[in-house]
Amino acid sequence: MGKIDAASTKPADPAAIALPEGDGIVEAATFRHVLGHFASGVTVITALDGDTPVGFACQSFASLSLDPPLVTFFVAKTSTTWPRIRPGGRFCVNVLAEDQERLCRAFAVSGADKFAGVSHAPTPTGSPRLADVLAWIDCTLESVVDGGDHEIVIGRVQALDAPRVECAPLLFYKGRFGHPSRNG
Repeated sequence: MGKIDAASTKPADPAAIALPEGDGIVEAATFRHVLGHFASGVTVITALDGDTPVGFACQSFASLSLDPPLVTFFVAKTSTTWPRIRPGGRFCVNVLAEDQERLCRAFAVSGADKFAGVSHAPTPTGSPRLADVLAWIDCTLESVVDGGDHEIVIGRVQALDAPRVECAPLLFYKGRFGHPSRNG
């Protein structure tokens, strides 16, 4: 085993590893600014509340496990739509294509009829699958975990497809839609 010559290694930059002074509280604006540098795809989570289709825009979706097939997303505890979805125990994750910004904005507002003029068809479990999405993932609710001011939702995948393979995804970066190279 080789010996490391301590004289030839440089110490880490203390400013880069320093912990915040004081109480360690990170300001929300700083947190949002820094984390905004991570581009995320945009989805719409849909389900039925009785016979009424409901949904919300969500950019915190990710795959979680291959075996069993699980996905996850995070939803604010202040959401008025999630409490309408959760009791049904099933939902569809609709992955938006780059030409679906208007659809995303329609599902990002609170209180409106988000499905007005929106074409959709049922998934195998009955949740609404939005027309012309890049991909869709039909899920049953596996579990919900507390995550601070959000809930961490885990869904078990029941069916899925990616019908628009020629399209790019809708991305959200630095507080705007579009590709990072176009958002400065």
